[in-house]
Amino acid sequence: MDLRLRRTKEVLVKFSLGQRQEKTNIVLEGLHDNPTPNVNFKNMTATKRLTREMLSYFPASQGGLILDLGCGDELVTVHRENCERAGFRYVGVDVSSSKADILADAHALPFKDASFEAILSLAVFEHIQYPFIAANEAHRVLKEGGTFFGTVAFLEPFHGSYGSFYNHSWMGTANVLEFAGFEVERIAPERAWSGLVALAEMGLFPHLPITISKTLIFPLSVLHRAYFKIGNLLLHHELTTEEYRLLSTTGAFFFLASKRRSLLV
Repeated sequence: MDLRLRRTKEVLVKFSLGQRQEKTNIVLEGLHDNPTPNVNFKNMTATKRLTREMLSYFPASQGGLILDLGCGDELVTVHRENCERAGFRYVGVDVSSSKADILADAHALPFKDASFEAILSLAVFEHIQYPFIAANEAHRVLKEGGTFFGTVAFLEPFHGSYGSFYNHSWMGTANVLEFAGFEVERIAPERAWSGLVALAEMGLFPHLPITISKTLIFPLSVLHRAYFKIGNLLLHHELTTEEYRLLSTTGAFFFLASKRRSLLV
């Protein structure tokens, strides 16, 4: 079903200046398995984009709709199976994929307000031309109390058939989500997908087997980790901590946010 825009559409976005973004109560740490997962994904397929750690934060449902925003071609079947294991009814949306259920623009989603119980978005927002507008749309179509989760590129090279518009730091990720009205619970640098690995696989040595590209950068990766460990032992400075190393050198961030429930009057 092709529900992409047939003509140009004007959207007004209003920003409030003069407010500095601060490091609030968002959890900022490398992603580990959730000790209390909502769904049992044993024997289900994990991928580079949707890892075991990410699956452990997957929400559960009893038949609600989940939107796979920017589902692409390659992993639609895997995403659908994982979403259905969690109890959702799956809707895959993409601007061009032949495997998507619906063709649509993330800037103008063709759904009613509060249509979805959850939204999954994996490695999409770096390809969005106007991320603040797309985040507003995701917030609009999500039900109150619903979950918005996924990943966004940070230190990945320019890539994709549609190219890369904006890679996001953790602050940029939080800024876009909070601007749209989401309550951000967690932003986690991906441990295995470092900026070095991303640069090697996607930029320096594209099309080489992953094992070879990782082998080529292994000495530099070891030196990088050792440098930060020694620096932390000697300096005890916040810029030499493992948290800062991950936040500043990861290839991508995982984010977990929710739409606030309205207060009853």
